[in-house]
Amino acid sequence: MHVVIAEDSVLLREGLAQILDRFGHRVAAAVADAPALAAAVAEHGPDIVVTDVRMPPGFRDEGLRAALALRAERPGLPILVLSQYVEQSYAADLLHTGGGVGYLLKDRVGEVTEFVDALERVAAGGTVIDPEVVRRLLARRREHSPLERLTERERQVLALMAEGRSNGAIARALVVSEAAVIKHVGSIFTKLDLHQTPDDHRRVLAVLTHLRGVSRP
Repeated sequence: MHVVIAEDSVLLREGLAQILDRFGHRVAAAVADAPALAAAVAEHGPDIVVTDVRMPPGFRDEGLRAALALRAERPGLPILVLSQYVEQSYAADLLHTGGGVGYLLKDRVGEVTEFVDALERVAAGGTVIDPEVVRRLLARRREHSPLERLTERERQVLALMAEGRSNGAIARALVVSEAAVIKHVGSIFTKLDLHQTPDDHRRVLAVLTHLRGVSRP
């Protein structure tokens, strides 16, 4: 395979190049920043890109944003992210672009053969993700769910709404007054950002939000 490497650490960059050469893969270019990565891909048309997340000039998420731009320009271009960091928002965006994507954490790659195997699987259109990356992405997803804004009682009310129960039936099930249920329902609408409009049924929208939440892994 022809590989382009983007890594600002010269020692790691050269080390990766030597490893890939030992396993019969050709490094077409090894660069240190995101603009050079884009130029190298345009020049060499590699079979796969290996990139870090944080690179010059800002050392924030330049490598990952460059990877997303490359996937947009060249759909299906295999990309393996090899980094010390989980940049959660852009990582999720990259993984949603389809197969031929990998995200490994440098300090968790225990064997050279493990890295090369991951590279080859990504190049073949597979997806390779470090379990720690998955854990952090799922944690972020839960943290950003609108359902997390609800109190335990509001979640109980919403779950009963999802069963199709009326306010009166919910009140009897929870042994509270119907006025209390109406208050909880109003709070649910507010916390889920479901504003009154002529075209939307807020009760149905709230239930849909609940169902999406409970269906998540």
